[in-house]
Amino acid sequence: MKLGISSCLLGENVRYDGGHKRDRFITGTLGEYFEFVPVCPEMAIGLGVPRDPIRLVGKPEAIRVVSVVDPQTDLTEKLHSFAAQTARRLNDISGYIFKSKSPSCGTQRVKLYANETSDQPANTGIGQYAQALTECEPNLPVEEDGRLNDPVLRENFIERVYIYHRWQRLRRNALTVAGLVDFHTRHKLAILAHDHLAYASLGRLIADAGNHDLDKLGEQYIHGLMTALKRPATRRNHTNVLQHIQGYLKADIDRGDKAELVEVIDQYRLGRLPLIVPITLLKHHLRKYSQPYIEQQVYLSPHPSELMLRNLI
Repeated sequence: MKLGISSCLLGENVRYDGGHKRDRFITGTLGEYFEFVPVCPEMAIGLGVPRDPIRLVGKPEAIRVVSVVDPQTDLTEKLHSFAAQTARRLNDISGYIFKSKSPSCGTQRVKLYANETSDQPANTGIGQYAQALTECEPNLPVEEDGRLNDPVLRENFIERVYIYHRWQRLRRNALTVAGLVDFHTRHKLAILAHDHLAYASLGRLIADAGNHDLDKLGEQYIHGLMTALKRPATRRNHTNVLQHIQGYLKADIDRGDKAELVEVIDQYRLGRLPLIVPITLLKHHLRKYSQPYIEQQVYLSPHPSELMLRNLI
């Protein structure tokens, strides 16, 4: 599974000062599960190392990227053009990790100066390579390195990457109604954990799949799905899904197991246990009392357990 990534995060000396921003979690932990495709947009458009620093100038709706030393050197169009080329070239990546705060790669809260002479920036800018790339690939899961330090955002990003990768595999062949229905069915509870309104709207979309052009419907579906998944699942929504799964077991487990399961889910709801605890207990009961619909749900194992992403949320 491939991830696009800012080259400096892998330890490549491509920053303006000749340094790097190697991230140990990315190169160590994530590196065991993903193939990284490094990109440095500044190097790609012809800037060397070391080089004059660049910064964002203008209003949020009309940002330009200029050289700090020579403000007449405007690199905006070059970055936009390279982003479009990259989107076409890297059409098999399943996600992208950008360098935070970068005038080219930051996805939010990048320093934005009102004009070339201003020295009081606002944190309202977006890196122009990152913005242009995500406009070309609006469904692609993206995240910044700094935000990956947040356990909830980290788990959310990796979940989105795996779901998007499954969608890419589905779309390698001609889309069928049966394939689309199966994909949606397996992801129902994952969607419910993020956005109950999207759960309902995507369900209606799939229910009427036979009456629409499947390619257009597929684009509408994946856009709605990835938009919904960008909203991190809340403890409350997770609790609702856990209780929903519990309902499938109520006729099989005895009174003591039922009381234990209720208690564990409630302890999670109150923030006293991580999500992995009720998930593990539910899996234990599902091994004893088979529930095919629940067992096929991606929600139970959205990513490798070795990443331990649900141990901290």
